[in-house]
Amino acid sequence: MPSAAALTHLAAYGDRNLTNAPGSPHAWTHSVCGMATWEDVRRLAMWMPEAEERESRGLRQWRVDGKLFVWERPLRKTDLAALGDAVPAGEILGARVEHEGAKRALCEDPSSVFFTTPHFDGHPAILVRLDAINLAVLEEVVVEEWLNRALRRLVEAWEALTKARRR
Repeated sequence: MPSAAALTHLAAYGDRNLTNAPGSPHAWTHSVCGMATWEDVRRLAMWMPEAEERESRGLRQWRVDGKLFVWERPLRKTDLAALGDAVPAGEILGARVEHEGAKRALCEDPSSVFFTTPHFDGHPAILVRLDAINLAVLEEVVVEEWLNRALRRLVEAWEALTKARRR
């Protein structure tokens, strides 16, 4: 059973469209130029029930039930070498996806904000160009990755409340 705090959160804000929830993470002022920031990631991730923020090796990461769902992921020397001329500028967000098929679909378009490196071969994770993603897509990424990593009972409670609100 989800914790009482999680159920209260779900009952109040279970709708996956967070923009209409009172006190929503969208209540803050988004960057004038429309690019997402680490503060946007933090607020969206921490909006999810039972999410926690940690720091590892000086980098931020967000977890649910101890499982990583999004994290700060600077490119390493091997990533830079593998990407060559395609190295994106700016901050990089790592995100755990449901499976390799989802990863391939997101990374197919070379003009996309999503990409990968050989480091993640065989792992269901993507990299996201934080300076190129809009807030609505970032919200979708954070929520979906939380859903992929959260405990089944927490996801079921979240989905039941979301479904009930849509009726």
